[in-house]
Amino acid sequence: MTPSQKAIDLIKKWEGIKLTAYKCSAGRWTIGYGSTMYINGDKVKEGDKITKEKAEELLMWFLTKKSLLIRASVNQNQFDALCSLMYNIGIGALLDSILYKKVRINPNDKDIRNEFMRWKFAGGKIVQGLLNRRKEEADLYFNTNL
Repeated sequence: MTPSQKAIDLIKKWEGIKLTAYKCSAGRWTIGYGSTMYINGDKVKEGDKITKEKAEELLMWFLTKKSLLIRASVNQNQFDALCSLMYNIGIGALLDSILYKKVRINPNDKDIRNEFMRWKFAGGKIVQGLLNRRKEEADLYFNTNL
């Protein structure tokens, strides 16, 4: 399964685009649509600048590469929601999460919505933007209109 335009649009909406490196709410140097590293593995650093095309390339590279690690029997909306979450928290955090374990056991478990909402912290603080994003991701996850 590959991320659909719904996943891409959701990520772009919540990440926004910045062509000059900035520190995200978790204190990491970030660029483009929330990328913390480049395709060659180098970390984003202060003073870095990229083009909109490079930002698109980074987003698609990350989504294409990392979404292959999501191994669960889910529908497209569920996969897209997981891709958005994964893009924001990282593939390692997703794969180690209770949310992902529940998805693997029963992708229709209603408690998965609550697990989305647990990912609301940045820098040790609850962030309203993350709460809003998680609600939208959970709504997409449970949307049966494909």
